[in-house]
Amino acid sequence: MTGTTSAVPSRSDAVRNRRLLLDAAAAMFAERGVEVSIGEIAQRAGVGKGTVFRHFSSKDELLAAIMLGMLDELLDTGTALLTAGDPGTALREFMAAGVELFVRDRAFCEVIGRPSLQHAEVRDAIDRLRDVAEGLTARARHQGVVRPDVTGTDVVLLLAGIQHTAAPLLVTEPQAWRRYLQLALDGITTQTGRSLPYPPPSRLPLAPPETDHTP
Repeated sequence: MTGTTSAVPSRSDAVRNRRLLLDAAAAMFAERGVEVSIGEIAQRAGVGKGTVFRHFSSKDELLAAIMLGMLDELLDTGTALLTAGDPGTALREFMAAGVELFVRDRAFCEVIGRPSLQHAEVRDAIDRLRDVAEGLTARARHQGVVRPDVTGTDVVLLLAGIQHTAAPLLVTEPQAWRRYLQLALDGITTQTGRSLPYPPPSRLPLAPPETDHTP
């Protein structure tokens, strides 16, 4: 009888290796951004490069898996807040959780525009995040604590904007993002009596538009 060879990993080994890879990649992307190499991730996980490519066909597939984990974390937070008693506080807590996630994970904002964001599951998660943000924003609009023309898409875009604004300060002042979060919150809650000068975007963009550099 032919036994199972060591060259063929068991299902439990495959599951363990995938978890090791995801944990290592998430930690390294968070620390250093998306330029971390597959070889470095494999070394940190304690597996060979071939094992990485047995689980993920490319770095973008690995980034997509990491993005899904982060999006699910923020979706869980937002979904729980949909039933919170105070809609204004719920929206504030959601925005704080989102910015804190972006600040904690350097790769989250760096990955915008990469092919990994074209991944169907990532696109679906982003759409669900927008829907949750719209639910939270709609409750706050109904309560009268945010401007009547602010949308959930506006809120999600602001999260990345706050992180980008604070990014140059975060090494020496890791809590600086809270200042810019408060400025954003003041902007969406101030009742000026004036409408915003441009309509809200219809959906969250995945990549910046291409620029024609033809002279």
